[in-house]
Amino acid sequence: MKAIRVHQFGGPEVLRLEELPVPRPAAGQVRVRVHAIGVNPVDTYLRGGANPSLTLPFTPGLDAAGVVEEVGPSTAGFGIGMRVYVGGCLTGAYAEQLVARAAQVYRLPDQTSFAQGASLHVPYATAHRALFHRAQARAGESLLVHGASGGVGLAAIQFARAAGLLVIGTAGTPRGRELALEAGAHHVLDHTSPGYLGSLGQLTAGRGVDILLEMLANVNLGNDLPTLARGGRVIVIGSRGKVELTPRDLMTREADIRGMSLFNAGEEELRSIHAAIHAGLENQTLRPIIAREMPLAEAAQAHTLILQPGAQGKIILTA
Repeated sequence: MKAIRVHQFGGPEVLRLEELPVPRPAAGQVRVRVHAIGVNPVDTYLRGGANPSLTLPFTPGLDAAGVVEEVGPSTAGFGIGMRVYVGGCLTGAYAEQLVARAAQVYRLPDQTSFAQGASLHVPYATAHRALFHRAQARAGESLLVHGASGGVGLAAIQFARAAGLLVIGTAGTPRGRELALEAGAHHVLDHTSPGYLGSLGQLTAGRGVDILLEMLANVNLGNDLPTLARGGRVIVIGSRGKVELTPRDLMTREADIRGMSLFNAGEEELRSIHAAIHAGLENQTLRPIIAREMPLAEAAQAHTLILQPGAQGKIILTA
């Protein structure tokens, strides 16, 4: 089978397409024939050496969708040919075949494409955990999604709109703002426009926002805090550097900054999150938006594109 391998940490150029033996599942494991692979920013961080404890060489990738081809011994609940998506795997998702623990494999509804299935775990599980586990969002609250046109941002809009929140997004391109509105945002702001945060007071009847999901904290967090309502919560989902804050902006509002990493979620929490994802796919309140599909051999280009500003949905590799 073909797979992408990383033999040394570095830039996108270290991603190599190679021929590998087909992996075989052990007890409690499932082998999946991959049709689509989700590209996430975290894939680029790991490729670059963010986790130096990773054993080289390795195949990157956490998210994929396809069909079950083999089930290991003592593994119940899976049939050959079943449509599934994975949330993490043992052998890496950038490949034509992968092996995952049974707990990492989820049924994919018939109306959901493989490309959409490969968009689910990191973006949608992150959005759900940020909103409902970390921020403890409630119907009637207001939400600002800072960077709403990427995979996590669009997922958060869809979850929040279905849960009864007032949803405000930001995006830096006309198409990105259009996508945020299509996903269900009530209002969308241009975060490249000076003073764009000044309109939040009017949009929230002078209260400020109750919840703010921040995808680029090192750029935005210092300016986020004055926009919060009393008791507001900022959930930091992404950051690429340091930031300077004014603590009094938190004190006067009795507001919180809460970090979030999907990798801290346990299996029970993930089962709950993916049950919510499955329900949203079935009732069509969740609609993954695909920006671009590229062949597996173009993984290096996908890693370059995923970090560029102006995201417009999900980048998918096809195996």
